[in-house]
Amino acid sequence: MVENYDSLEKNNLWPILIETVHALTMYPYHKRYIKNVLLQRYPNRKPEEISIDLNIPLGEALVIYHELKSEKN
Repeated sequence: MVENYDSLEKNNLWPILIETVHALTMYPYHKRYIKNVLLQRYPNRKPEEISIDLNIPLGEALVIYHELKSEKN
């Protein structure tokens, strides 16, 4: 389980993970579903749970979670 989601940005591999996730074919569809359906029903869902719910890689869930959290601010 990821302890501190905010510290991910400081990791040197974070930009590579973002680039990789953005290249995934289903990424925009997963992001839209997570934003419009999953987080509307379960607003406190964490990336690990999102990954399990949608059967997607944890890295993809982390990037989407981070992006959606950033959009709110």
